[in-house]
Amino acid sequence: MTAEQNRQQEEHHVLVEEYERESVPQHARRPRSSVVMVWLGFPMVISGAALGASLTLGMGYPSAVLGIILGNLFLLFYVGFLSQLAQKSGYNFAMLCRTTFGSRGFSIASALLSTLVIGWFTVQTALVAVNVNVAFGWNLALWAAISGALYTIVAVAGIRALTWIGSISAPLFVIFGLYAVIDAANSASWSAMWNYGGNPTASKIAIGVAITLVASFFIDSGTMTPDFTRWARTRTDSWLATASAFPIGCGFAMLIGATVAAATPGRPEMFTWLADKGGIIAVLATIFMFINLGSVCAHCLYNAAVGWAHLTNQKYRIIAVIFGVIGTLIAMTNAWKYFINWLNFLGIIVPPIGAVILADHMLPWTRHAGKDAFDLTGIQVIRYTPFISWACGSLVALVLNYNAPQWSTVICGFLTAFVVYAILSSFSQEK
Repeated sequence: MTAEQNRQQEEHHVLVEEYERESVPQHARRPRSSVVMVWLGFPMVISGAALGASLTLGMGYPSAVLGIILGNLFLLFYVGFLSQLAQKSGYNFAMLCRTTFGSRGFSIASALLSTLVIGWFTVQTALVAVNVNVAFGWNLALWAAISGALYTIVAVAGIRALTWIGSISAPLFVIFGLYAVIDAANSASWSAMWNYGGNPTASKIAIGVAITLVASFFIDSGTMTPDFTRWARTRTDSWLATASAFPIGCGFAMLIGATVAAATPGRPEMFTWLADKGGIIAVLATIFMFINLGSVCAHCLYNAAVGWAHLTNQKYRIIAVIFGVIGTLIAMTNAWKYFINWLNFLGIIVPPIGAVILADHMLPWTRHAGKDAFDLTGIQVIRYTPFISWACGSLVALVLNYNAPQWSTVICGFLTAFVVYAILSSFSQEK
Protein backbone atom coordinates (compact mmCIF):
# COMPACT_ATOMS: atom_id res chain seq x y z
CA MET A 1 0.00 0.00 0.00
CA THR A 2 1.38 3.41 -0.97
CA ALA A 3 1.84 6.32 1.44
CA GLU A 4 -1.07 8.15 -0.22
CA GLN A 5 -3.34 5.12 0.12
CA ASN A 6 -2.39 4.82 3.80
CA ARG A 7 -3.18 8.49 4.31
CA GLN A 8 -6.59 8.16 2.63
CA GLN A 9 -7.37 5.09 4.73
CA GLU A 10 -6.54 7.04 7.90
CA GLU A 11 -8.82 9.92 6.84
CA HIS A 12 -11.83 7.59 6.57
CA HIS A 13 -11.58 6.43 10.19
CA VAL A 14 -13.38 8.44 12.84
CA LEU A 15 -10.94 7.39 15.57
CA VAL A 16 -7.45 7.44 14.08
CA GLU A 17 -4.37 5.78 15.58
CA GLU A 18 -2.76 8.16 18.10
CA TYR A 19 0.78 6.66 17.99
CA GLU A 20 1.29 7.12 21.72
CA ARG A 21 4.36 4.84 21.79
CA GLU A 22 5.93 5.35 18.36
CA SER A 23 6.88 8.04 15.87
CA VAL A 24 4.01 9.31 13.71
CA PRO A 25 4.73 7.94 10.21
CA GLN A 26 4.70 10.30 7.26
CA HIS A 27 1.54 8.80 5.78
CA ALA A 28 -0.37 9.66 8.97
CA ARG A 29 0.79 13.27 9.22
CA ARG A 30 -2.01 15.85 9.17
CA PRO A 31 -2.56 18.66 6.62
CA ARG A 32 -1.19 22.11 7.50
CA SER A 33 -4.68 23.49 8.18
CA SER A 34 -5.38 20.69 10.65
CA VAL A 35 -2.20 21.22 12.68
CA VAL A 36 -2.73 24.99 12.67
CA MET A 37 -6.34 24.71 13.89
CA VAL A 38 -5.29 22.38 16.72
CA TRP A 39 -3.07 25.16 18.11
CA LEU A 40 -5.03 28.26 17.04
CA GLY A 41 -8.17 27.36 18.96
CA PHE A 42 -6.29 26.17 22.06
CA PRO A 43 -5.01 29.42 23.68
CA MET A 44 -7.67 31.79 22.30
CA VAL A 45 -9.78 31.46 25.41
CA ILE A 46 -11.84 33.46 27.90
CA SER A 47 -9.36 32.80 30.70
CA GLY A 48 -6.68 34.46 28.55
CA ALA A 49 -8.89 37.54 28.29
CA ALA A 50 -9.30 37.45 32.08
CA LEU A 51 -5.52 37.43 32.50
CA GLY A 52 -5.18 40.37 30.09
CA ALA A 53 -7.74 42.31 32.10
CA SER A 54 -5.90 41.55 35.36
CA LEU A 55 -2.64 42.83 33.87
CA THR A 56 -4.32 46.07 32.78
CA LEU A 57 -5.79 46.68 36.22
CA GLY A 58 -2.44 45.96 37.86
CA MET A 59 -0.07 47.89 35.59
CA GLY A 60 -2.01 50.07 33.18
CA TYR A 61 -2.91 49.46 29.55
CA PRO A 62 0.40 50.34 27.76
CA SER A 63 2.47 48.21 30.13
CA ALA A 64 -0.02 45.34 29.91
CA VAL A 65 0.19 45.38 26.11
CA LEU A 66 4.00 45.30 26.30
CA GLY A 67 3.91 42.39 28.75
CA ILE A 68 1.49 40.47 26.55
CA ILE A 69 3.67 41.00 23.46
CA LEU A 70 6.93 40.03 25.17
CA GLY A 71 5.43 36.99 26.88
CA ASN A 72 3.97 35.74 23.61
CA LEU A 73 7.25 36.27 21.75
CA PHE A 74 9.02 34.12 24.33
CA LEU A 75 6.38 31.41 23.80
CA LEU A 76 6.72 31.70 20.01
CA PHE A 77 10.40 30.80 20.02
CA TYR A 78 10.26 28.40 22.96
CA VAL A 79 7.34 26.38 21.56
CA GLY A 80 8.48 26.84 17.96
CA PHE A 81 11.84 25.13 18.41
CA LEU A 82 10.26 22.29 20.40
CA SER A 83 7.71 21.92 17.59
CA GLN A 84 10.51 21.76 15.06
CA LEU A 85 12.07 18.84 16.95
CA ALA A 86 8.70 17.10 17.11
CA GLN A 87 8.07 17.48 13.39
CA LYS A 88 11.53 16.17 12.59
CA SER A 89 11.20 13.07 14.76
CA GLY A 90 7.46 12.43 14.88
CA TYR A 91 7.91 11.90 18.62
CA ASN A 92 5.43 12.93 21.29
CA PHE A 93 6.65 14.77 24.39
CA ALA A 94 7.33 11.61 26.40
CA MET A 95 9.46 10.12 23.62
CA LEU A 96 11.38 13.37 23.16
CA CYS A 97 12.02 13.42 26.92
CA ARG A 98 13.42 9.89 26.64
CA THR A 99 16.12 11.08 24.22
CA THR A 100 17.28 13.69 26.77
CA PHE A 101 16.62 12.38 30.28
CA GLY A 102 17.31 8.68 29.68
CA SER A 103 15.37 5.47 29.05
CA ARG A 104 13.96 5.55 32.59
CA GLY A 105 14.80 9.07 33.73
CA PHE A 106 12.38 10.55 31.17
CA SER A 107 9.44 9.29 33.23
CA ILE A 108 10.04 11.96 35.91
CA ALA A 109 9.72 14.93 33.55
CA SER A 110 6.99 13.32 31.46
CA ALA A 111 4.90 12.28 34.46
CA LEU A 112 5.21 15.73 36.01
CA LEU A 113 3.95 17.66 32.99
CA SER A 114 1.35 15.03 32.08
CA THR A 115 -0.04 15.44 35.60
CA LEU A 116 0.15 19.25 35.60
CA VAL A 117 -2.07 19.48 32.53
CA ILE A 118 -4.70 17.40 34.33
CA GLY A 119 -4.72 20.37 36.70
CA TRP A 120 -5.46 22.68 33.77
CA PHE A 121 -8.30 20.40 32.66
CA THR A 122 -9.67 20.61 36.19
CA VAL A 123 -9.31 24.40 36.49
CA GLN A 124 -10.95 25.17 33.15
CA THR A 125 -13.80 22.70 33.71
CA ALA A 126 -14.40 24.34 37.09
CA LEU A 127 -14.41 27.76 35.40
CA VAL A 128 -17.28 26.69 33.12
CA ALA A 129 -19.33 25.72 36.18
CA VAL A 130 -18.38 28.92 38.04
CA ASN A 131 -19.41 31.08 35.08
CA VAL A 132 -22.86 29.56 34.67
CA ASN A 133 -23.35 29.59 38.44
CA VAL A 134 -22.54 33.32 38.69
CA ALA A 135 -24.52 34.27 35.59
CA PHE A 136 -27.61 32.11 36.02
CA GLY A 137 -27.42 30.55 39.48
CA TRP A 138 -27.20 27.04 38.03
CA ASN A 139 -25.82 24.26 40.22
CA LEU A 140 -22.02 24.41 40.16
CA ALA A 141 -21.26 20.73 40.82
CA LEU A 142 -23.81 19.53 38.27
CA TRP A 143 -22.43 21.73 35.50
CA ALA A 144 -18.86 20.75 36.33
CA ALA A 145 -19.91 17.12 35.91
CA ILE A 146 -21.71 17.76 32.61
CA SER A 147 -18.83 19.84 31.22
CA GLY A 148 -16.16 17.37 32.29
CA ALA A 149 -18.03 14.45 30.71
CA LEU A 150 -18.47 16.21 27.36
CA TYR A 151 -14.88 17.44 27.22
CA THR A 152 -13.63 13.95 28.02
CA ILE A 153 -15.57 12.60 25.06
CA VAL A 154 -13.88 15.14 22.78
CA ALA A 155 -10.42 14.21 24.09
CA VAL A 156 -11.15 10.50 23.68
CA ALA A 157 -11.98 11.13 20.02
CA GLY A 158 -8.34 12.23 19.59
CA ILE A 159 -6.36 14.60 17.40
CA ARG A 160 -9.09 14.96 14.78
CA ALA A 161 -11.63 16.12 17.35
CA LEU A 162 -9.14 18.73 18.60
CA THR A 163 -9.03 20.10 15.06
CA TRP A 164 -12.82 20.30 14.93
CA ILE A 165 -13.28 22.04 18.26
CA GLY A 166 -10.47 24.49 17.45
CA SER A 167 -12.12 25.30 14.12
CA ILE A 168 -15.33 26.20 15.94
CA SER A 169 -13.88 27.89 19.02
CA ALA A 170 -11.48 30.33 17.31
CA PRO A 171 -14.03 32.05 15.00
CA LEU A 172 -16.52 32.32 17.86
CA PHE A 173 -13.92 34.02 20.05
CA VAL A 174 -13.06 36.49 17.28
CA ILE A 175 -16.74 37.40 16.88
CA PHE A 176 -17.48 37.82 20.58
CA GLY A 177 -14.10 39.41 21.31
CA LEU A 178 -14.53 42.11 18.68
CA TYR A 179 -18.10 42.66 19.82
CA ALA A 180 -16.80 43.21 23.37
CA VAL A 181 -14.17 45.71 22.21
CA ILE A 182 -16.59 47.67 20.02
CA ASP A 183 -19.11 47.82 22.84
CA ALA A 184 -16.43 48.89 25.33
CA ALA A 185 -15.15 51.58 22.97
CA ASN A 186 -18.51 53.31 23.33
CA SER A 187 -17.64 53.95 26.98
CA ALA A 188 -14.24 55.62 26.49
CA SER A 189 -12.12 57.21 23.79
CA TRP A 190 -9.10 55.32 22.42
CA SER A 191 -6.88 58.01 23.90
CA ALA A 192 -8.37 57.51 27.37
CA MET A 193 -8.01 53.74 27.02
CA TRP A 194 -4.36 53.96 26.02
CA ASN A 195 -3.58 56.31 28.91
CA TYR A 196 -5.36 54.17 31.48
CA GLY A 197 -2.87 53.66 34.32
CA GLY A 198 -4.53 50.82 36.15
CA ASN A 199 -6.68 50.46 39.24
CA PRO A 200 -5.02 52.37 42.09
CA THR A 201 -6.36 49.86 44.63
CA ALA A 202 -5.06 46.79 42.75
CA SER A 203 -1.72 45.11 43.50
CA LYS A 204 0.93 46.54 41.19
CA ILE A 205 2.46 44.21 38.61
CA ALA A 206 6.04 44.67 37.34
CA ILE A 207 6.82 44.02 33.65
CA GLY A 208 8.90 40.97 34.53
CA VAL A 209 6.00 39.50 36.49
CA ALA A 210 3.68 40.22 33.57
CA ILE A 211 5.97 38.32 31.19
CA THR A 212 6.06 35.43 33.64
CA LEU A 213 2.26 35.30 33.95
CA VAL A 214 1.72 35.52 30.19
CA ALA A 215 4.31 32.84 29.40
CA SER A 216 3.18 30.62 32.28
CA PHE A 217 -0.37 30.73 30.96
CA PHE A 218 0.58 28.14 28.33
CA ILE A 219 4.06 27.00 29.35
CA ASP A 220 2.96 23.48 30.28
CA SER A 221 1.07 22.57 27.11
CA GLY A 222 3.57 24.68 25.16
CA THR A 223 6.35 22.46 26.46
CA MET A 224 4.25 19.44 25.50
CA THR A 225 3.72 20.78 21.98
CA PRO A 226 5.31 17.63 20.47
CA ASP A 227 2.02 15.85 21.24
CA PHE A 228 0.38 18.17 18.68
CA THR A 229 3.10 19.19 16.22
CA ARG A 230 4.48 15.67 15.68
CA TRP A 231 1.58 15.46 13.23
CA ALA A 232 3.05 18.25 11.04
CA ARG A 233 4.34 17.26 7.59
CA THR A 234 7.00 19.96 7.26
CA ARG A 235 9.09 22.24 9.47
CA THR A 236 7.19 25.22 8.06
CA ASP A 237 3.91 23.64 9.14
CA SER A 238 5.19 23.21 12.71
CA TRP A 239 6.23 26.87 12.91
CA LEU A 240 2.97 28.11 11.39
CA ALA A 241 1.04 26.07 13.95
CA THR A 242 3.12 27.62 16.73
CA ALA A 243 2.65 31.16 15.40
CA SER A 244 -1.10 30.60 15.15
CA ALA A 245 -1.05 30.08 18.91
CA PHE A 246 1.67 32.56 19.93
CA PRO A 247 1.17 35.40 19.37
CA ILE A 248 -2.01 35.15 17.27
CA GLY A 249 -4.42 33.07 19.36
CA CYS A 250 -3.08 33.70 22.84
CA GLY A 251 -2.11 37.32 22.20
CA PHE A 252 -5.47 38.18 20.65
CA ALA A 253 -7.39 36.80 23.63
CA MET A 254 -5.24 38.66 26.15
CA LEU A 255 -5.38 41.94 24.20
CA ILE A 256 -9.18 41.70 24.03
CA GLY A 257 -9.36 41.39 27.80
CA ALA A 258 -6.79 44.14 28.34
CA THR A 259 -8.57 46.56 25.99
CA VAL A 260 -12.02 45.98 27.48
CA ALA A 261 -10.61 46.46 31.00
CA ALA A 262 -8.97 49.75 30.00
CA ALA A 263 -12.24 51.05 28.55
CA THR A 264 -14.55 49.84 31.31
CA PRO A 265 -12.49 49.01 34.43
CA GLY A 266 -15.52 48.31 36.58
CA ARG A 267 -17.15 45.87 34.19
CA PRO A 268 -17.32 42.19 35.18
CA GLU A 269 -15.47 39.36 33.48
CA MET A 270 -16.18 38.92 29.74
CA PHE A 271 -18.68 36.04 29.93
CA THR A 272 -20.62 37.49 32.88
CA TRP A 273 -20.97 40.80 31.06
CA LEU A 274 -22.30 39.05 27.94
CA ALA A 275 -24.68 36.89 29.96
CA ASP A 276 -26.03 39.97 31.79
CA LYS A 277 -27.30 41.33 28.49
CA GLY A 278 -29.95 38.62 28.54
CA GLY A 279 -31.96 37.22 25.64
CA ILE A 280 -30.27 35.72 22.62
CA ILE A 281 -26.93 37.31 23.55
CA ALA A 282 -26.88 35.40 26.85
CA VAL A 283 -27.78 32.12 25.12
CA LEU A 284 -25.10 32.55 22.45
CA ALA A 285 -22.55 33.64 25.04
CA THR A 286 -23.18 30.49 27.07
CA ILE A 287 -22.71 28.28 24.01
CA PHE A 288 -19.56 30.20 23.11
CA MET A 289 -18.11 29.88 26.62
CA PHE A 290 -18.89 26.17 26.75
CA ILE A 291 -17.13 25.48 23.44
CA ASN A 292 -14.29 27.90 24.09
CA LEU A 293 -13.22 26.51 27.45
CA GLY A 294 -13.95 23.02 26.16
CA SER A 295 -11.17 23.50 23.63
CA VAL A 296 -8.66 24.06 26.44
CA CYS A 297 -9.97 21.15 28.49
CA ALA A 298 -9.88 18.68 25.62
CA HIS A 299 -6.36 19.69 24.58
CA CYS A 300 -5.02 19.41 28.13
CA LEU A 301 -6.63 16.02 28.66
CA TYR A 302 -5.11 14.90 25.35
CA ASN A 303 -1.64 15.94 26.59
CA ALA A 304 -2.14 14.08 29.86
CA ALA A 305 -3.45 10.92 28.23
CA VAL A 306 -0.72 10.72 25.57
CA GLY A 307 1.97 11.13 28.23
CA TRP A 308 0.57 8.62 30.70
CA ALA A 309 -0.32 6.13 27.96
CA HIS A 310 3.36 6.08 27.01
CA LEU A 311 4.45 5.79 30.65
CA THR A 312 2.05 3.00 31.56
CA ASN A 313 2.04 1.18 28.21
CA GLN A 314 -1.75 1.48 28.08
CA LYS A 315 -4.07 2.59 25.32
CA TYR A 316 -4.49 6.34 24.96
CA ARG A 317 -8.27 6.31 25.13
CA ILE A 318 -8.39 4.24 28.33
CA ILE A 319 -6.11 6.74 30.07
CA ALA A 320 -8.12 9.69 28.70
CA VAL A 321 -11.31 8.34 30.29
CA ILE A 322 -9.62 7.66 33.65
CA PHE A 323 -8.10 11.13 33.93
CA GLY A 324 -11.24 12.76 32.57
CA VAL A 325 -13.22 11.25 35.44
CA ILE A 326 -10.59 12.24 38.03
CA GLY A 327 -10.32 15.81 36.73
CA THR A 328 -14.10 16.21 36.60
CA LEU A 329 -14.54 15.04 40.19
CA ILE A 330 -11.94 17.56 41.38
CA ALA A 331 -13.54 20.32 39.26
CA MET A 332 -16.79 19.76 41.10
CA THR A 333 -15.05 21.16 44.21
CA ASN A 334 -14.23 24.48 42.41
CA ALA A 335 -10.50 24.68 41.63
CA TRP A 336 -10.61 28.06 39.84
CA LYS A 337 -9.49 30.01 42.93
CA TYR A 338 -5.97 28.59 42.61
CA PHE A 339 -5.45 30.02 39.11
CA ILE A 340 -2.73 32.65 39.73
CA ASN A 341 -0.80 30.45 42.15
CA TRP A 342 -0.93 27.71 39.52
CA LEU A 343 0.65 30.03 36.95
CA ASN A 344 3.44 31.03 39.33
CA PHE A 345 4.27 27.38 40.04
CA LEU A 346 4.37 26.53 36.34
CA GLY A 347 6.71 29.44 35.66
CA ILE A 348 9.18 28.01 38.16
CA ILE A 349 9.20 24.31 37.37
CA VAL A 350 8.39 23.92 33.65
CA PRO A 351 10.57 26.23 31.47
CA PRO A 352 13.87 24.58 32.53
CA ILE A 353 12.58 21.25 31.21
CA GLY A 354 12.09 22.67 27.73
CA ALA A 355 15.42 24.49 27.98
CA VAL A 356 17.27 21.25 28.68
CA ILE A 357 15.56 19.41 25.80
CA LEU A 358 16.35 22.24 23.37
CA ALA A 359 19.96 22.49 24.54
CA ASP A 360 20.42 18.73 24.21
CA HIS A 361 19.22 18.77 20.61
CA MET A 362 20.52 22.12 19.39
CA LEU A 363 24.04 22.51 20.79
CA PRO A 364 26.68 21.45 18.24
CA TRP A 365 28.65 19.25 20.66
CA THR A 366 25.77 17.04 21.87
CA ARG A 367 25.18 13.51 20.58
CA HIS A 368 22.17 14.65 18.52
CA ALA A 369 24.13 17.26 16.52
CA GLY A 370 23.93 16.76 12.77
CA LYS A 371 21.65 13.72 12.96
CA ASP A 372 18.48 13.49 10.92
CA ALA A 373 16.87 10.96 13.27
CA PHE A 374 16.83 10.45 17.01
CA ASP A 375 17.82 7.00 18.25
CA LEU A 376 16.01 5.72 21.34
CA THR A 377 18.33 2.72 21.66
CA GLY A 378 21.55 2.71 23.65
CA ILE A 379 20.47 5.61 25.91
CA GLN A 380 21.53 5.56 29.55
CA VAL A 381 18.88 4.64 32.08
CA ILE A 382 19.25 8.06 33.70
CA ARG A 383 21.22 10.96 32.25
CA TYR A 384 22.23 13.15 35.17
CA THR A 385 23.32 16.30 33.31
CA PRO A 386 19.74 17.20 32.27
CA PHE A 387 18.46 16.75 35.81
CA ILE A 388 21.21 18.91 37.31
CA SER A 389 20.49 21.63 34.74
CA TRP A 390 16.75 21.42 35.34
CA ALA A 391 17.28 21.71 39.11
CA CYS A 392 19.57 24.75 38.70
CA GLY A 393 17.06 26.51 36.44
CA SER A 394 14.14 25.87 38.79
CA LEU A 395 16.19 26.89 41.84
CA VAL A 396 17.08 30.24 40.27
CA ALA A 397 13.44 30.75 39.26
CA LEU A 398 12.28 29.91 42.79
CA VAL A 399 14.71 32.35 44.42
CA LEU A 400 13.73 35.11 42.01
CA ASN A 401 10.04 34.41 42.52
CA TYR A 402 10.34 35.31 46.19
CA ASN A 403 13.08 37.93 46.05
CA ALA A 404 13.10 39.61 42.63
CA PRO A 405 10.02 38.57 40.57
CA GLN A 406 10.47 41.64 38.37
CA TRP A 407 13.30 39.72 36.63
CA SER A 408 10.80 37.21 35.21
CA THR A 409 11.15 33.73 36.67
CA VAL A 410 10.20 32.12 33.35
CA ILE A 411 13.00 33.66 31.30
CA CYS A 412 15.69 33.48 34.00
CA GLY A 413 14.87 29.85 34.80
CA PHE A 414 14.98 28.94 31.12
CA LEU A 415 18.30 30.70 30.47
CA THR A 416 19.91 29.24 33.59
CA ALA A 417 19.01 25.67 32.67
CA PHE A 418 20.15 26.16 29.07
CA VAL A 419 23.52 27.65 30.07
CA VAL A 420 24.18 25.06 32.79
CA TYR A 421 23.43 22.24 30.36
CA ALA A 422 25.65 23.83 27.72
CA ILE A 423 28.56 23.91 30.17
CA LEU A 424 28.08 20.48 31.74
CA SER A 425 27.38 18.69 28.44
CA SER A 426 30.67 19.93 26.97
CA PHE A 427 32.45 17.74 29.57
CA SER A 428 29.92 14.93 29.89
CA GLN A 429 30.38 11.46 28.41
CA GLU A 430 26.74 10.42 28.90
CA LYS A 431 25.11 8.49 26.10
